[in-house]
Amino acid sequence: MTWLAARPRSVIMQPGTRCLPLDCSYCYLPFRKVAHLMPVRVAEAVATVVNRWATSDPGFEVVWHGGEPLAVGREHLAALMAPFRGVKHTVQTNAVLIDDAWCKFLREHDMAVGVSIDGPEHMNIHRVTSAGHSAFRVIMRGIDRLRHHGIPFSAIAVVSDPDPALAEDFYGFFAELGVTSVGVNIEEQEGENVTLDRDAGQVTRFWEALASAWTANPVTPVREISRVLDFARSVLDDSGRVAAAAPWDPLPTVAYDGSVVLLSPELAGYHDERLGDFTTGNVLTAPLGVLLAEAEARTPWLGELWRGVEACRASCEYFAFCGGGHAANRYFEHDGRLDGTRTRYCASSKIALFEGVTDHVRSRALHR
Repeated sequence: MTWLAARPRSVIMQPGTRCLPLDCSYCYLPFRKVAHLMPVRVAEAVATVVNRWATSDPGFEVVWHGGEPLAVGREHLAALMAPFRGVKHTVQTNAVLIDDAWCKFLREHDMAVGVSIDGPEHMNIHRVTSAGHSAFRVIMRGIDRLRHHGIPFSAIAVVSDPDPALAEDFYGFFAELGVTSVGVNIEEQEGENVTLDRDAGQVTRFWEALASAWTANPVTPVREISRVLDFARSVLDDSGRVAAAAPWDPLPTVAYDGSVVLLSPELAGYHDERLGDFTTGNVLTAPLGVLLAEAEARTPWLGELWRGVEACRASCEYFAFCGGGHAANRYFEHDGRLDGTRTRYCASSKIALFEGVTDHVRSRALHR
């Protein structure tokens, strides 16, 4: 079986490791307080391969992400972007540093923008500055600049308290903000962050309430709800391959030093005594295309991951929707093993999601 797709749809680039000026309590990044910068030669090495891919895939995306990309400064970010041709640049930012000069930069470089904000102010208690103060107002200040300059932006929100009673206000906040879409991440156990167990029924009801809020005012796409509905369509009309059948996008993350981690950006920067540093290689010593073509041989932990995926396939009724989960969640939740099966991430962000959205659909059908 061929597990990995021959070519990714995007590459994640880590221009720097600092998350300045935020220090979110749920952050998983190991070097978020250290000022590592990506050398331009790393970007040049990646662009050599990516530019060829982009000639046949005009939608190819280069995502600048983790820690805070804007913290490297406009001059350095521009130098990192310069070698790329024919790609779509996207930046995921906490928006704190966005001012008129950054808005001009984003427009001049035709960058798509994603903002990390966790909903209305009372849901942002874990998104704080390095001094421990709430970051909500400074994030909103940056968002106001984006809106003033007419720059569209999507959002990613971390939900630490998936209380169904909060879902309507949560969705309403993003609908009023005018985001192009919102991705919802239930807080996970990853890296530096360790979370408590949650009541599965409550999380299911949160997703159901969120689906209800979206149905009542479907102006803002919710990434997770769209995934469930797209899956249902693919099953009903047999128009495409579902998650369980499709090859995995290798999703290469190129860290600041040129090292490449596949599948789970959250593993970048971590080292395990048994598995090593999770890297497949470094673009400064081997082309990215070669690293992907030789990924199975160069990445010993992949074999252990595939065994875990097969165990999920044999035991989980939600496998067709989920496709096998994420490597990082397996590793951090199963004491350094990748061949385990169900995780708390699965329970909250796959199973509860699927059940919550389908419960909402079923309820609507019964009341028609």
